[in-house]
Amino acid sequence: MWYIDSCKRHGVLPSTAILSGLYKAGVKKSRHELCSLEIFLDHLKDVDFLPLLDICMQLDNSDIEAVDIYNRSSSCTFLREYALRLMRATDQKLRVVDLHASFGKSFLRDLSKEGLPCQTLILMASNFRKLNMSGQFMQIHTLNLDFSSSLTSFQENCFACMPNLMRLSMCETRISNLWTTAAALSMLPSLVELRFQNWLHCNDSGSCFASSNVKSGRKPESSNPNTSPYFGGLSVDIGELLDQNPSTEQVLRNMVSLNELIVNNDVESMSEDSSDDSETEYSNHQRVNGNMEPLPTAFPGWHEQFDLQNEVSFDTVQNQTEEESTEDAFTQHNVDLALNYISYNPSPICFEKHYREYMIASLQRLKVLDNLPIRKSDKERASVTYSEHFERLPYRRKSKECVVSILQKREVKAGRSPGRKSSCLPGKSQNFYTKSFCAAKVGSSAWPSLRPISISGTLVGDERRSFRPRQFEYHPSISSLMVFGTLDGEVVVLNHESETVICYIPTLGAMNSVLGLCWLKKHPSKLIAGSDNGSLKLYDVRHTSQMVRGVYNGFGTVTFDEFDQLTSVHVNSTDELFLASGYSRNVALYDISSGRRLQVFTDMHREHINVVKFANHSPSIFATSSFDQDVKMWDLRQKPTRACYTATSTRGNVMVCFSPDDHYLLASAVDNEVRQLLAVDGRLHLSFEIAPTGSTQNYTRSYYMNGRDYIISGSCDEHVVRVCCAQTGRRLRDISLEGKGSVTSMYVQSLRGDPFQEFNMSILAAYTRPSTRTEIVKVNMLSSSDSAMEYNGRQSRPNNSMGG
Repeated sequence: MWYIDSCKRHGVLPSTAILSGLYKAGVKKSRHELCSLEIFLDHLKDVDFLPLLDICMQLDNSDIEAVDIYNRSSSCTFLREYALRLMRATDQKLRVVDLHASFGKSFLRDLSKEGLPCQTLILMASNFRKLNMSGQFMQIHTLNLDFSSSLTSFQENCFACMPNLMRLSMCETRISNLWTTAAALSMLPSLVELRFQNWLHCNDSGSCFASSNVKSGRKPESSNPNTSPYFGGLSVDIGELLDQNPSTEQVLRNMVSLNELIVNNDVESMSEDSSDDSETEYSNHQRVNGNMEPLPTAFPGWHEQFDLQNEVSFDTVQNQTEEESTEDAFTQHNVDLALNYISYNPSPICFEKHYREYMIASLQRLKVLDNLPIRKSDKERASVTYSEHFERLPYRRKSKECVVSILQKREVKAGRSPGRKSSCLPGKSQNFYTKSFCAAKVGSSAWPSLRPISISGTLVGDERRSFRPRQFEYHPSISSLMVFGTLDGEVVVLNHESETVICYIPTLGAMNSVLGLCWLKKHPSKLIAGSDNGSLKLYDVRHTSQMVRGVYNGFGTVTFDEFDQLTSVHVNSTDELFLASGYSRNVALYDISSGRRLQVFTDMHREHINVVKFANHSPSIFATSSFDQDVKMWDLRQKPTRACYTATSTRGNVMVCFSPDDHYLLASAVDNEVRQLLAVDGRLHLSFEIAPTGSTQNYTRSYYMNGRDYIISGSCDEHVVRVCCAQTGRRLRDISLEGKGSVTSMYVQSLRGDPFQEFNMSILAAYTRPSTRTEIVKVNMLSSSDSAMEYNGRQSRPNNSMGG
């Protein structure tokens, strides 16, 4: 009666949906069940808000023990601001908030910042881009973000407000970075169940057992709003099956390749999204979820049927953690699983190599991952796999060190009196403390500082200009300087620390895209620049040393004979000679002092030579990389008609470079084939196990960082830079570039390690969407960022095979 009285006071007719909910709550109480009020927002109108708000504000004086709020329709007319006020008015009696259709980015932003006192929060198909739940969520124990197809990453402290969260599901999101994901989830002390994919079980009759919120090929729906939104079926660990029973390898490979095919197609189709919304994004169109449905011919007997009565609860899964009694029984169990399980709705992180082992090793409290219980043997195997393929801390440190402690040890050692026994361990190199300091700093956060260099609207002379970088190089002896060439043929010398233009060299109608840049070592004001139309010039940027901004006046310019379709130039260690290569099988040798082309070496490879590099210390030794799959070493003293040796890759080589001490060659072939060779004879020293994408256009570039300690590698079809140890091949970190929009829209066009600052690099980043913007992003792995840098802009894709 109190609801009727409230409607009279506000002059509105009672809602049949609310009356039905109140009646059902009364029936539950009469049966001595939990007296819960169910509110369906998609059944309400705006005029129903005030009477309903009155009910929620009087709950403490009523028999209602819990309130569950649902919204299942994208066409809900109930105002968004009303919904949030209603949820907060229920206060501590709010139990479930289940929103299968988003109320928009302002609603999600307010909800994230202010929090909710609910126990279960379901935000399926919500367009978060970067999760940042900073409000009060102290009561929540279950969070479901399935099918939030815009979600790519986490803010550093996004889960710090959820100390009681036990179960988290993020199936079919765009989460892909192992390091930031594990770091964010490690802040959940109560997390025991995590899901990035659904492993579904098929019985002999063809029926599939799954949790009630997952339906094949469709957005999850449920006729019963009280059904558990998360807890579901058994699953299988693909990696484990392949390790334990090779006979199942072909079956499982077919399963995984099918999933990868559909996921890749999904990513490509989503790349057309041009949304420019900020962190919390919302689009009016709704994606068709459940892309992982198997092809009818691939798995005969599958039917889109779900036996909910056979669904396995979270508690049941926990009881299935006993080990198999014999190895034969375990092997047979694997075979049965291989034939009866398939993954649905995986996020990209599931396809990262050693994903399961990484998550288990990183999240020690976890009991269930992707519906599969974590057993003692799983943890043991995960620990071994992690130590073989990943570096928890740089320089193979076993445990994290305190920065203050490292500095104190250094001071004690530096200040000890003669004859006093050293307290430091023997055998430490002169760089021991620097490396220890870096290890402590890098290990402090999975979110390095990313900052684009501001070069848009730069004042040059009397006018402001915007640049489109295409190639760049750090200065070899002046730490603050770099040079970049543009798609418009300009050359710009930049103080990258102060972000000021030191010298601007206009196109003057002579150049197209600048693809080749190289500083001279003994003449710090001189550099060679080459463009794709064959133009080759030496510039003496005299104003560089005085740090005076200005337009280059042409003084000291030397013009060389053109080299058609140029992609690469490089100067030798004595600044006497330089080489040029391009879209041909030839390499040209130039004399810098005379400005003459000395010779053209013809047919050095069977296909075009993308990059040529001199050794760092020997003025006559150089290497070439070609799309004929070969890397070759040459010596000018032997009249290079025959290579010193040839090293062959399985794909076309994009580039090659020497390690700073010339001990190694780093060769990068198409689609993440990165190998380190012994420079003396070309023998394989190390192959970096970077997963291929399957794209023949995924041009990969790799360089050294921290001397020859680490390598950084990026590819033009991916938004990730991988950092690997150059001695063990172990992965230290992946650094993700994030563009605006519901899909990551940036990719790596080029990159360089900073020669002066440990664990610093710069990335030439471009956009997949049609535009003309590129930018140079500085990365400092020693500096933690509260949030990853955001980018805005659009870029059309030039030919990414050109140059280094």
